[in-house]
Amino acid sequence: MSSLPAPLPVPSVLDLAPVIPVVVVEDLADAVPLARALVAGGLPAIEVTLRTPVALDAIRAIADGVPDAVVGVGTIISPAQVGDAVEAGARFLVSPGWTDVLLESMRASGVPFLPGVSTTSEVVALLERGVSEMKFFPAEAAGGTAYLKSLSGPLPQARFCPTGGVSPANAAAYLALPNVGCVGGSWMLPADAIAARDWDRVETLAREAAKLR
Repeated sequence: MSSLPAPLPVPSVLDLAPVIPVVVVEDLADAVPLARALVAGGLPAIEVTLRTPVALDAIRAIADGVPDAVVGVGTIISPAQVGDAVEAGARFLVSPGWTDVLLESMRASGVPFLPGVSTTSEVVALLERGVSEMKFFPAEAAGGTAYLKSLSGPLPQARFCPTGGVSPANAAAYLALPNVGCVGGSWMLPADAIAARDWDRVETLAREAAKLR
């Protein structure tokens, strides 16, 4: 069992690195070397999604085996998953959307969290509840940089991590926005590199992503 999560080294997960890699771990044996490659490339915050049967075990392995990683858990959609994620060693939580029940569970967990939003009303509702840091998802489908830029005027207190359709072609444009702290993406984890366990290539791509800001 993992120990309780350590505090983040900075006040916000949005400020750890310009890119948070969004990781889907299919083979548990890949978890630790993959995380080490990302951290070595300058991307310490790693979002492991709850999309595979080995996800929680992968989070435990990274939390225990890669001390310089700030491992988070994505695709959180229920209070039960919040508890499982924190028990596994999650140091931040990410959801694709939110409800009041899910929000209160994430808040009670004691670790930072990024609830997902895609509309102005959702952003305002979270601000009313004292939450100012959010995941903007699915970023490109929901309006992309133009939408986020339009929110920065009336809602400057909201900060975002856009995820969904973010790539090397548009990441810099997102990061240039005043209300974007970082972006989420998986382009530094190409399927062929993972299949070949080419961790040097993953590290190189992570290093390039870390230089975006």
